[in-house]
Amino acid sequence: MKKWICVLLAALLLLGAAPMAFAEEGGVAVVELPAQQEEPQQNEDSQSAAGQTAINQSRAVIGADLTPDQVALVYQAFGLTRGSVVELTVTNAEERQYLEGYVDASLIGTRSISSVYVELLPAGASMDVTTSNITWCTPEMYMSALATAGITDARIVVASPFAVSGTAALTGVYKAYEDMTGRKLDDLAKAVSTQELTITGGLAQEIGSMDSTSIVNDLKLMLGETEKMSDEELRQEIIAIAKQYNVNLTDGQLRQLISLCRSLEGLDPESLKKRVEDVQDTLKKVSEAKTQVVGFVQTVGKVISSLRDFFARIKDIVGL
Repeated sequence: MKKWICVLLAALLLLGAAPMAFAEEGGVAVVELPAQQEEPQQNEDSQSAAGQTAINQSRAVIGADLTPDQVALVYQAFGLTRGSVVELTVTNAEERQYLEGYVDASLIGTRSISSVYVELLPAGASMDVTTSNITWCTPEMYMSALATAGITDARIVVASPFAVSGTAALTGVYKAYEDMTGRKLDDLAKAVSTQELTITGGLAQEIGSMDSTSIVNDLKLMLGETEKMSDEELRQEIIAIAKQYNVNLTDGQLRQLISLCRSLEGLDPESLKKRVEDVQDTLKKVSEAKTQVVGFVQTVGKVISSLRDFFARIKDIVGL
């Protein structure tokens, strides 16, 4: 009986110690959510109009080589039921139109698998990108590349029924955006956007997606200056930017970034700068959120480890 009383006391002490362990780390942000407000009531006509607008401003673009069961999995990743949104199809030939010359053939494949859901958002809403079963491209890489293509203020889900690189997904986003807006994106901008995605993807394998995206975006912001530089001057500028992120680039990576800069210089620098600035604000929030999550997980891990040690000591004391 005395042993069980000791265990009970240890558990009570544990309940008091756990919050203290969290507090001592000091790395976990506590966010207070605002009180939920009632939404204004709408009559049936206004609700119908709002629903129609939502349908007209969203598209699902499905890889042409998916089976019906795989399409169902993709819609599940979108959080939608098939038939609730206008559906388009993208083929491998369409994907190759932008990818060949920039992406290794092994990453392109011979089938169109990557699918996307694109929803236009109000001006100033910026980008919201999520992925499912995409192994090579990260949300921040998509955000940056799509801004280069001229796409902002959109919610995008890139999904596949099984793991794929995701390099072909941009083609589906282009197709959805042009179909919704009735405006054709600049062909050069789309090509450079694809080039950017592949370069940042390659860099990310070595230095991480956030650093690779940040380096490329810093270069975009100074296009007015880079076009006046020689390749060697640009090379030194890229090295200086990379050092700000504690990154050392190889000669091959430097050549790729110089090539990307020269391609970017063919775009309107002022309009691109505005889009990049919008993306950078979003990327900063994404980075901060990831840092908080990592900090929280590390804290929880330390607490669990401490609790294991605590119970081990109690077990020794009571002789269980």
